[in-house]
Amino acid sequence: MSVEAVKRLIEHLDSKIVDDNPGQAFFSDEQYTSFPLSPENFRDISTKTSNHALIFVDGGNQEILGAPNFSIQLNRVYFNVFKSNKRVKEIGIPCRVEFFSATYSIFRDNEIFYDTSIFPVRPEYSDFVPSESDLSFRSTDRTVTVGTLRADIERVASIARRFAEWELACHVVPNLERGDVIVMDGTLQTNFTNESKYLRKLAKTAYDRGVILTGLSKTSALFTDTGLSLIGAVRKIAEDNNLSGRWFIPVAIAATNDHNAMIMIAKLHPMAERIFRYEISGDQYNNLGEEEVVRLFADLTANACDISFAGYPYGLIDADRFARVTNNEIEHYQAVLLSEMSKLGKWRKFARHMKAVDAHQLLNLVMK
Repeated sequence: MSVEAVKRLIEHLDSKIVDDNPGQAFFSDEQYTSFPLSPENFRDISTKTSNHALIFVDGGNQEILGAPNFSIQLNRVYFNVFKSNKRVKEIGIPCRVEFFSATYSIFRDNEIFYDTSIFPVRPEYSDFVPSESDLSFRSTDRTVTVGTLRADIERVASIARRFAEWELACHVVPNLERGDVIVMDGTLQTNFTNESKYLRKLAKTAYDRGVILTGLSKTSALFTDTGLSLIGAVRKIAEDNNLSGRWFIPVAIAATNDHNAMIMIAKLHPMAERIFRYEISGDQYNNLGEEEVVRLFADLTANACDISFAGYPYGLIDADRFARVTNNEIEHYQAVLLSEMSKLGKWRKFARHMKAVDAHQLLNLVMK
């Protein structure tokens, strides 16, 4: 019976995952310095908050129409500001920026490239979007490929939204005060060609202004040097040593070209079911005293009390909600695009390419 096979699977996996020795954070790059995962390195988070603002930044995108050689997407980036756990409504720039993007393949220099053009929904959004010159990638660029395959054009198309998050945050900083904290959704590590220039610009702008640049990740795939998940290992140490309440632990410091940050794991609410990876820009962390770091976490935990997701900052819940691109929106814009294609007599031209990849979607409809 299948139940017996499942039982054997669980017993086998249980024998392979040995978590008696958590080890420490593992990175293949020697420019990461890991710290021991010991109970002594856990730090309690106080409840004494400050009057500094927390700014949360997130983005969303979805493909409207696509083919192997083009991807049309709706992109949205958003930020909010909370001070003393209350929303600050205006700081002088648009809190939400929307733009369409068209990524298309082109043969150049004896290679297939993916170029992206950007079309802001409103003229005033033009200052907050990335440069099109930074959105040109060889289809074999190792930062966008998966394995040995040519890069998927839909994945490349999503990079415009990621760059736009950094760009919007950079415009937010001049409107903030010293000691305010930006919390990006995700890590402070760059992954794509040209991305580091956006993060470096943001990090310098924040540093000069005295604004603390940070990032919080909903998920983490980091390991320890004993093969365990880092998040799971930290949880086990906390549970084994009855470390309840709110806490954080530094796990490593990164000093690479694409990642300069203090990496920590934090539990932001006593009843939290999940703990998160949190990073502070490395240059700034080196200038922060322990009191300022504890204060920063106190402000963050005060924002992480929403009952729907205890331990996760409400500012990021809100940012996700207002940055998210919904299926209903995509269906609406699909209808608009298809209508305009027909009016312009271009439907057949685009359809012959779209039909190269839509058979799976059609099969799903048939099988319902």
